[in-house]
Amino acid sequence: MIILFPGLIDKHRKATIEFIYMRLVRSSITGKKRPPLFLVGLFAGALWGASCSFQEPAVAVLWTDRPEFAIYAEYFNSSQEQYKVETRYFPSPAQKLTQPGEYPDIVVGNWLKSTSTRALFKPLDFLFKKGALRQEAFYSRLLALGNIEDKQYLLPVAFNLPALVFAEEHSSLLSSPFTVGFEEIKNLGKDYNREGKGTYSRMGFSPAWDDEFIFIIATLFNTSFREAHPLAWDSIALEKAMLFIADWISEANGTIQAEDDFAFKYFYDPATKLVLSGRILFTYMASSEFFTTPEEGRTHLDFRWIAENSTIPLLEETLYYGIYKDAEARKASEAFTQWFFQAETQRLLLETGKKMRINETLFGIGNGFSAIQTVTEQIFPQFYPKLLGHMPPGDFLSPPNILPRNWMAIKERVILPYMQDRIRHTGPEEIRYLDKRLTEWYRINREM
Repeated sequence: MIILFPGLIDKHRKATIEFIYMRLVRSSITGKKRPPLFLVGLFAGALWGASCSFQEPAVAVLWTDRPEFAIYAEYFNSSQEQYKVETRYFPSPAQKLTQPGEYPDIVVGNWLKSTSTRALFKPLDFLFKKGALRQEAFYSRLLALGNIEDKQYLLPVAFNLPALVFAEEHSSLLSSPFTVGFEEIKNLGKDYNREGKGTYSRMGFSPAWDDEFIFIIATLFNTSFREAHPLAWDSIALEKAMLFIADWISEANGTIQAEDDFAFKYFYDPATKLVLSGRILFTYMASSEFFTTPEEGRTHLDFRWIAENSTIPLLEETLYYGIYKDAEARKASEAFTQWFFQAETQRLLLETGKKMRINETLFGIGNGFSAIQTVTEQIFPQFYPKLLGHMPPGDFLSPPNILPRNWMAIKERVILPYMQDRIRHTGPEEIRYLDKRLTEWYRINREM
C-alpha cells in the first residue's frame, strides 16, 4: 500500500500524483500484470518531487534577549514573501540553549561565546565565500572574537563604549576631541573641587561614584577577566588597579569618607543634572545610556570615550549572532542573515527607529553601535549628530574576553562588591580574597 500525505504536498502536485496513482490501480484491476513503465516512472518522480517540497520549513525561529529584533523580523517578513522569521524572547538565550526541549534556527544575544554554547552553532564562513557578506565590512577585532579554530561561528551585531560626560561649556578643558585618560580626569577633577570648612560644595569626580567606572579601570589595567572553570584573571593587575583607585581618591579628594559625604548630600539628583548645574564636573555613562538620555537633557552635554594607551574597552554585553547547528529552516535563516547584515538594511532600521520614536529608549542597532563599520562611522552620525567629530578610531576598540554565560551575576554579586571593599582599605580578614568570595558564591548558587 502507498500512503500519501496531502497536508504536506501542494495541491497541484497532489492532483498529479492522484491521477497517476489511479491509472496504476486501473491497470491492476483490468488484469494487466504490469502497469506501463512510463506511469511507474512518472509516479516515482512525482513522489520524489513531493518529498522535496516539504523538506525544510520556510519560517525560521529566532531566540533573543533583545526585544527590538521582533521589529527587525517584521520588516524582513514584509520585505519579501519567500521566508518568515518568528521571534521568541528569553532573558538568557545562552542558558536556554543548554536546556533540553525545542531549539531555534537563529540566536541573537550575549554570552554566546562561552564554552557551553559556542559549540552549538554552525560555521558561517560559506556566507563570506559566496559573497553574501564581506568580512571587511565588520570591525575586525569584533569579528575575530566569533572565530573559533579558524571558523566563523558567530557574527558581531552591536557594542557599547564607556564615556565620560560633562557640560558642553567645559569641552575646551579636554585635550582631545575623541578620548580622555585617567590622569587627565583626575587632574581636571581635582582642580574643579571647592572645599570649605572640611566639606565639599562641588567635586570634580570620583571613581568610587560608579561601580562600572571602577571596572573600566581594572579592565584597562589588563586584569583580563575570562572564562576558565569558572573564571580567571590577572591578580597582580587587579591589585595595581585597586591601589591606583585608592591613590586617586586620596590625591584628588582627600578621603573616601569625604566623597561619601558629598554623594550623600547631593546625589539625590541624576548625575547629568549635577553636571549641568555645575555641582560635579564629570559623570560616567555607557554610550547606550547617553544616547537615550532625553533630548532636552542631552543638548548641553558633551562626552569623550575613556581610553588608555590607544585602547577603548568595549563593554561586556557585546551582542552576537549565530545560526544553530541543527537549524531546520536553513534557507530562511541564511536569507535573514544576509538581509540583516547589509548597511542599507540597518539604515532602514535606524530610520524606522526615529519615525517610531524607538530611539528614545533604544540606541542604534541592537541598543548599541553597529558592528558594521560603515554603518557606525557614516550612517550613525546622521541619526545621532552628537557623534560628529567624536567617532573613535576602529583600531582603538578592544572587545572583552570570552566570559561565562553567568558573567553578569558574577560581576554584580561578587566582583563589584569586592572592588568597592578593596578601595576602601578594609582589612584582608574582612574583605577576603576575590577567589574565596567567588568559590563561596558558586557553592551557594550552583544552579547558575
